[in-house]
Amino acid sequence: MHEVGIIESALEVIRREARTHQATRVTRVVMRIGAISGVDVDALRFGFEACTPGSIAEGAEFEIESIPARAHCKDCATDFTIESGFIFQCPHCGAFSGDVRSGKELELTRLEFATDTSPSDHVR
Repeated sequence: MHEVGIIESALEVIRREARTHQATRVTRVVMRIGAISGVDVDALRFGFEACTPGSIAEGAEFEIESIPARAHCKDCATDFTIESGFIFQCPHCGAFSGDVRSGKELELTRLEFATDTSPSDHVR
């Protein structure tokens, strides 16, 4: 389950950004995950729930934006949706394509912070 490692890496970035913005806690975390990124979304949610207690992100809303996989066919200049697998065939002309345009995303895209009057040394 490499999803726990992904969340641990995300928490490092979250802590750094929280310090930069003098936040006392994180209220919302948004990640973009592509359909062929190799990330199990359910395991990622579990990893977030398992790794955040006691951290600055404890209790934060965790949102995942799913990005569909799309490829481009050079033969007929058409973009098409990839359903699964590793070999992508254009549904319009039948040509094979490895030109993936989306679906591999694994990004921490948005953080929302809260600040209060207490010192920001709560960042862990």
